[in-house]
Amino acid sequence: MSGMMDKMKSWVSLLPPIGYTNILEIIILAVLVYEFLLWIKNTRAWELLKGLLVIAAFITAAAILQLTTIMWLIERISTAAIIATVVIFQPELRKALEQLGSRNFITNLIPDNGAADASTHTIDEIIRATFEMAKKKTGALIVIKENQSLKEIEDTGIRINGIVSSALLINIFEKNTPLHDGAVTIVGDTVTAATCYLPLSDADISKDFGTRHRAALGISETSDAVTIVVSEETGRVSVAAHGKLQRAQDAEALRAMIPTREQKTEDKNAFLRIFHTNRKESRE
Repeated sequence: MSGMMDKMKSWVSLLPPIGYTNILEIIILAVLVYEFLLWIKNTRAWELLKGLLVIAAFITAAAILQLTTIMWLIERISTAAIIATVVIFQPELRKALEQLGSRNFITNLIPDNGAADASTHTIDEIIRATFEMAKKKTGALIVIKENQSLKEIEDTGIRINGIVSSALLINIFEKNTPLHDGAVTIVGDTVTAATCYLPLSDADISKDFGTRHRAALGISETSDAVTIVVSEETGRVSVAAHGKLQRAQDAEALRAMIPTREQKTEDKNAFLRIFHTNRKESRE
């Protein structure tokens, strides 16, 4: 038994010492890998990643078995393959860089005045309008801003800048009116624009979903906005967020999918309370 313990100690002694810097590096790399996988899962690049893993396994096997001709071919075509990959997946790479540039993890943890977040009253008005339109099978597309800017989307539509109310939303999406086509954007408690164009998703979705659903999924893949869809054919309500599309059976289900200003402020304050408590305990 003692001999085994001595062997384990000798093995452990061979490992390099781990300091605070190493732990920080591990955490940063883990977060980056997680964010990368989270992004790539909802794009065509996911299929590319699986293909690259197969190719990597094939190259490893060729190297182990010393298949010189195959290794020679791989060396010759590797540069061209990298360039081709960048060209083919240029839209996905552009989206990834845009998302990376628009994210601010620090400000998400610091409480602010919540001016860009929708209040509970605003969410109530949105939910009331949504299910009123669902009853009448009035098609609707409502984009609610979270952290990332919607300016590019707003610029494709007509500026409204009106206080959010159920009556305003219902009137905008009323059939045969000038503003009913396209999406509405909401920033905080304001309807900022209508008739906005949204990017269409290339994802494989059910045939039960139409163009509005594909547009809602498209904006959820390129931003962190929450988008509500009312189907003109069935009157069903769906929500697109983080590249996923979910049905909202009733008002309570829809409410649970839309974070309010008050909820965000409470979450941030709770984080800071935990942070300050841990800091105080470490000082003591």
